[in-house]
Amino acid sequence: MNRQIRQLAVGLMSLYVVLFATLNYWQVGKQEVLNANVENTRAVRREFDRPRGPIVTADGVVAAISVPTVEPTADFDRIREYPTGDLLSNVTGYFTLSFGSTGVERVYGDVLTGTTTEQQIRALGDLLSSNIDNSGSVQLALRDDLQEVAKFALGGRTGSVVVTEVASGAVRAMYSNPSYDPNTFVSLPFEDAQEAIIDLQNAPGNPLLSGAFQQRYMPGSTFKVITTGIGLEAGVIDTTTEFARESEWVPPQTNDPIQNYRGSVCGGDLPEVFRRSCNIPFAQTAINLGPDRMVDGVGDWGIGEELPLDIPGAVASTFGDTTDLDQKLPLLGIRGFGQNDDQMVPLHMAMVAATVANGGRMMAPYVVEATYDHEGRVLDETRPEVWKTPITPQTAATLTALMTGVTEGEGGTGRSVQLAGGQRFAGKTGTAELGIVDDPDRVHAWMIGFAPLEAPKYAISVVLTDLNSTQADAATGGREAGPIVKAVLDYLLTGAGANVQLGGGG
Repeated sequence: MNRQIRQLAVGLMSLYVVLFATLNYWQVGKQEVLNANVENTRAVRREFDRPRGPIVTADGVVAAISVPTVEPTADFDRIREYPTGDLLSNVTGYFTLSFGSTGVERVYGDVLTGTTTEQQIRALGDLLSSNIDNSGSVQLALRDDLQEVAKFALGGRTGSVVVTEVASGAVRAMYSNPSYDPNTFVSLPFEDAQEAIIDLQNAPGNPLLSGAFQQRYMPGSTFKVITTGIGLEAGVIDTTTEFARESEWVPPQTNDPIQNYRGSVCGGDLPEVFRRSCNIPFAQTAINLGPDRMVDGVGDWGIGEELPLDIPGAVASTFGDTTDLDQKLPLLGIRGFGQNDDQMVPLHMAMVAATVANGGRMMAPYVVEATYDHEGRVLDETRPEVWKTPITPQTAATLTALMTGVTEGEGGTGRSVQLAGGQRFAGKTGTAELGIVDDPDRVHAWMIGFAPLEAPKYAISVVLTDLNSTQADAATGGREAGPIVKAVLDYLLTGAGANVQLGGGG
């Protein structure tokens, strides 16, 4: 009998230990994962009727706010509204009862509802109040005015515009089309909201995903900035390196030649082949570097790592499968000029341009500049951080000169893009031929750059996706993305955007 009691006790104790370990695993070890699950609405329901503070842009425009409900029979006293509609939704995200929250709404939900430890401590004097509003606010780094300019410049076409500050990494604009308006579903009954979200998920381009930081595209010749940087750092090329003037070149391990864009004859020294965007010299550079140095080099630029953005969902750019790349040298060469399996995130390409402008330092990007308590006192401010240092200041200076040749030099592919007021800038265009058998004319058109040239402040990346490019009507980066770059930089440097006051607290 005593033996059976001991066995029962041991069994119960074992079950208790398992239960204790399981509860700790889910409640402690997996707390962040569970909270991040959009299907977990328990926490959202608990906080849905709490006062929730606003999300405000750097130029003082309210992007998200809670307002009193109009219906007297409503389940909750307030609902969330997004006055800027689809303009900032990929950053603010949404806050709903049925589908949880995303973006800034999710990451900074504790600040917005006033439940951070610091906010609770500051509110200790109000504990006896039964109607305390301890909500905080979030100030974005993004500018509403610049988002409007980016949206207007895209003109309804599918693509993305990203603008960052060179020295800090602050994201001042990040607009993609298609986008979505959270107001179309946040306050609907569950079935209607579900239908609206499913429609968005099935819509062309998946508007719920930001094309600027949650998707990646073949970069075309903009990738030559990276290949050139790697080659300069390794000493494989310099500004005196000469490349043969030819229209095609047969790389090792194949009889299939690599051609310049549309079979043009192209060559000369490094400044010439860069500004004219010849393909063959950059294929040769990648192959001369070899798989190991090329793969290590793209890794130095952060390719292969998720971008360290301060909201969820940022994806990684990729150089493709690098297995046995020494047996696939033609592919290595093609990737050297931004084709084949190269895939770059538009935000990352803005960071590449900013790295050159910033003397070789790649800053971590951020979309939230500061958070405030209910009284407008600062809770936290983002401090700029260096993420990568892929090139030396000397290489950055060389790349700056090469990119200036693109916008100012004879035959430069971006020379048609001239900024207002004589402002100088450095850039690189790209036309990515997607190689779709049934649609051979399909391309992405890119341009990246930074300005002003003498004291760089802004870096920009523009991509227009899935354009039709024919021999008679070529959709090149300079022709398609270039005017958008000009519109945005003109507004920032010499237009109305040059004098916009930023900041101002909660």
